[in-house]
Amino acid sequence: MEGLTLTGLLSRVAGEYPTRRALSVSGKFDLTYARLQELVEYAASRLVASGVTPNDVVSLVFPNTVEFVIMFLAVIRARAVAAPLNSAYTSDEFQFYLSDSEAKLLLTSKEGNDSAQAAASKLNIPHATAAVSHSNSELVLSLTQSVSGPTSISELTNEPSDVSLFLHTSGTTSRPKGVPLTQLNLASSVQNIKSVYKLTESDSTVIVLPLFHVHGLLAGLLSSLGAGASMTLPAAGRFSASTFWSDMLKYNATWYTAVPTIHQIILDRHLSAPEPVYPKLRFIRSCSASLAPVILGRLEEAFGAPVLEAYAMTEATHLMASNPLPEDGPHKPGSVGRAVGQEMTILDENGAIQDANASGEVCIRGPNVTKGYKSNPEANKAAFRFGWFHTGDLGYFDSDGYLHLVGRIKELINRGGEKISPIEVDAVLLTHPDIAQAVAFGVPDDKYGEEALFGVAAPQVMVALTRNY
Repeated sequence: MEGLTLTGLLSRVAGEYPTRRALSVSGKFDLTYARLQELVEYAASRLVASGVTPNDVVSLVFPNTVEFVIMFLAVIRARAVAAPLNSAYTSDEFQFYLSDSEAKLLLTSKEGNDSAQAAASKLNIPHATAAVSHSNSELVLSLTQSVSGPTSISELTNEPSDVSLFLHTSGTTSRPKGVPLTQLNLASSVQNIKSVYKLTESDSTVIVLPLFHVHGLLAGLLSSLGAGASMTLPAAGRFSASTFWSDMLKYNATWYTAVPTIHQIILDRHLSAPEPVYPKLRFIRSCSASLAPVILGRLEEAFGAPVLEAYAMTEATHLMASNPLPEDGPHKPGSVGRAVGQEMTILDENGAIQDANASGEVCIRGPNVTKGYKSNPEANKAAFRFGWFHTGDLGYFDSDGYLHLVGRIKELINRGGEKISPIEVDAVLLTHPDIAQAVAFGVPDDKYGEEALFGVAAPQVMVALTRNY
């Protein structure tokens, strides 16, 4: 792992598979690995020439487009820090995130983003655009040449310790926490994802998750690039249930990763308007929220592929644990699988390691884990006790070493001293054939301190709320 960088990994892959398809925009154009590498190097050189220096934060506000992919990789190639942001943020939200990250430049598509640009203007942050021609895959940047003598991109060497990605996570506090992630963090996570799912240059996927979020960025995009595999972006720049399966078939997809909500949308569409044919998938991956065992079973039955639930968080550069491929062991509904690429343990409140089947806080350490939150010593003190990073999640290992999550520490419902897991309540409710969605949470109660409140959505979109737990 010594000396490993994401940019070095991607450069080696481009050298090994120069003519293979790296990235497609559905129905518009394809980029080979060689061409993608050329565009990234060109964009990085333009960033450097415009005055972007190592450690400068560059905020990116794009839909899921080829421009985002090129500029994201170019920013970190220039030894700057990429800070992707949700294009749906309000001007006030953009102002907070741009200010908190200390952004030096805002990058958007040619169409721009009024809210982001208004926030950047208030903070005196310059704005530039990027556009790729669909006819000849040429990159057009509005960056201006700096008057100073810039360092050539060829003179910049990416180091494992370079902070390359800056994201925010709300965690369990009201103020979002800034999470800096290094080249080593990114490369380690990519290698972990490649390893557990055995991703190779023969694989292909359609990106359905937003690339400003660590799930889509790491599991969908960067792990595929690190394996020499192929990716397709939907033509609309976002997930579309109406085009998903046609894209999967057209581009010979072998897998996809999504959150449970999208899995449910895909499943509902299958039940109401099934496709004439579905691709043969190696696996389907689910992450970012609990997937009820009954939904997992319905997905497997509908699409004939193992559904592998995983466990991840921003501070771990996404992946922490996953159910294995069938040839590597059973995948257990209700479990998020085994630790992948890092140490993982269960600690009690005093830092003692718990035995199998005993619940406690899930804690991790490894090269994929952030070194700490930005300018937040109190959060760091709480998060890095006893030599481990504390996830804030409660869980236990079964006798096979599979992790089962009980819930967030602060989300457990304390009903007169009885700890109730919302995850477990949701799973029980979803076993009813007439319930499509369920949610449970705690509310104040004079007698018990807290009481369980839960709601269910039936296919007829009728919601019921009850406290009769």
